[in-house]
Amino acid sequence: MSSKRTPMSLPASLSQHIIRRPQRIALLGHIAEQGSITRAAKSAGLSYKAAWDAIDELNNLAQKPLVERSVGGKGGGGARLTVEGERVLRLYHRLQVLQAEVLGSDEAASDFNLLGRLMLRTSARNQLHGQVIAIDSHGRNDLIRLQLAGGLNLEAQITHDSTQRLELEAGVEVVALIKAGWLDVLGAEQAATPGHNCMSGTIDAILQADDGPSEVRIALPSGQVLCALAPPDALKALGAAEGKPIRVQFAPSNVLLGTPA
Repeated sequence: MSSKRTPMSLPASLSQHIIRRPQRIALLGHIAEQGSITRAAKSAGLSYKAAWDAIDELNNLAQKPLVERSVGGKGGGGARLTVEGERVLRLYHRLQVLQAEVLGSDEAASDFNLLGRLMLRTSARNQLHGQVIAIDSHGRNDLIRLQLAGGLNLEAQITHDSTQRLELEAGVEVVALIKAGWLDVLGAEQAATPGHNCMSGTIDAILQADDGPSEVRIALPSGQVLCALAPPDALKALGAAEGKPIRVQFAPSNVLLGTPA
């Protein structure tokens, strides 16, 4: 059987990128129209750096370069689509038509976003869906305040560059990722570290490990579940047991943020 790809086939990584990161794929259209990175970035509503980063990412994901460019010059360097880039842009336009047919209502669009979150795979045990409600700048870093299900709030600290790259602003939906090892288990009377996120819940289960920390599953009032790791001795000292209340804390800098597009 021949391994030759069909005319409209793409690498799986690039196909997923087209679905999950359509704005960067749309940049190809601006490059085709403008013939310049600077003008294409302005037309797409991106910073010059974000446009370059997008091109690098697209070229890395594709099996063949999608954009050819020349550095320097009065206009910041010229750029044009390769034959492969033109092919990908045609496929993107076809997907836009199909998406318009599928997402014919606000309800359908919401369901599509839900499916995107459900298909996300990461190494972080804790994945919480939320919405940006405020962004406070602190030098090179931004403190992103999120509202989770059930009215819970969470803060994440990321670089200002990351805020711009993810195009975060109030109302944007994100997924907060926290590794289980980044959560500290607290007793009911133990004070939380100032500036840390602190959440209260009930111990759903404690999974003992033969060697190493135990896994503690914590049910939040919102119905979401957090997973934390803690030494068995520490849990014993806290009197931790299934059904008992417990709290966890974690630093905003230990929260990673992701967006579907």
